[in-house]
Amino acid sequence: MGLFKEKNAADHKVPNVSPAVSILVWVIRGIFLVVMLGLSIAAFQYFEKNGPQEKGVAFAQGVLALLAIQGLAVIILVTDLLIRRKEITTISAVYFGLLLGLLLGNLLAVGLDPFLFDVPQGESGADSFAVPRRGLAVMLSVVACYICVSTLLQTKDNFRFIIPFIEFSKQTRGNRPLVLDTSVIIDGRIADVCETSLIDSRIVVPRFVLQELQMVADSGDRLKRNRGRRGLDVLKRLRSNTRLEIQLHDGSIPGVPEGGKVDERLVLFAKAIGGRVVTNDFNLNKIAQLEGVDVVNLNEVANSLKSVALPGEVLQIKVVKQGDHPGQGIGYLDDGTMVVVEQGRSVMGQDAAVQVTSVLQNPAGRMIFAKLEPSARS
Repeated sequence: MGLFKEKNAADHKVPNVSPAVSILVWVIRGIFLVVMLGLSIAAFQYFEKNGPQEKGVAFAQGVLALLAIQGLAVIILVTDLLIRRKEITTISAVYFGLLLGLLLGNLLAVGLDPFLFDVPQGESGADSFAVPRRGLAVMLSVVACYICVSTLLQTKDNFRFIIPFIEFSKQTRGNRPLVLDTSVIIDGRIADVCETSLIDSRIVVPRFVLQELQMVADSGDRLKRNRGRRGLDVLKRLRSNTRLEIQLHDGSIPGVPEGGKVDERLVLFAKAIGGRVVTNDFNLNKIAQLEGVDVVNLNEVANSLKSVALPGEVLQIKVVKQGDHPGQGIGYLDDGTMVVVEQGRSVMGQDAAVQVTSVLQNPAGRMIFAKLEPSARS
């Protein structure tokens, strides 16, 4: 569990706050409460001094103002304490929505003012419709703020692309994160691929994948235990690569059930965060395709990098074992590709020249069919 350090980036991660930052946050909260208390006392004194002359009315107005400001302070503080998982996209959407709403509301009030309130002034010279005018401005601002904030909250995932600087995405590499499956971690080739500097995207390991890997490492079966430990070593190797950004995610994304099969949770998790699944599991590949999630199949990547053997090409291989059919022999190229040699059983254990007859390639791997060269039969 000590392989990773959780980060508070822009994609649903649990904040990991240092003690110094936590103390500073509580100091800021205390200052906020003191300032709000001072404002409420100032409001109480203002209404008590400048309010109506009727007995008790000014005092009641001051008390209401004091309670309103203190209530607002308590609501803000409680909301801050309850919402532990804050997102910069949500905060920025509310912030820009309020600014845009206030601007639009003020412009609408100024534009409609000459048409709605072109009335004569009272005897005192003051506009007798000053209160309705202020009420209209407040009403338009409230409506505009609501529409803008509501719209931006519902489209905040696209909003960050319109105003990119609000993402603070200096530490986010690539366009879409890569979500690692248990099988591809145990396989180990992902670490070799990452060391080539080919991958520049952020790599995400959900916590439930790490837990499954630890269960395999603690298995009573020696083979499974070795595979699990190999996977943990691969994660440690990935973590030590300074050119990678690898993060452990708690996996608690809305829409992703806590229980159920790991493969299904992984696909839903990748879909929720807009990532791509990296695996070499054929069944997981199909499930992800049905859910509309992009998959990077490591077997397909490896096959695409293998040298192409064309029909008629002559290869030099060593026939190491018998095939399934009579007379067949099996050999392997340096990259591990299986070569099925017709009548190759006669040269088993020897190096022989074979001629490629056909190549079979699928997501599970590549297989070459060949026949012995005439010189090798003699």
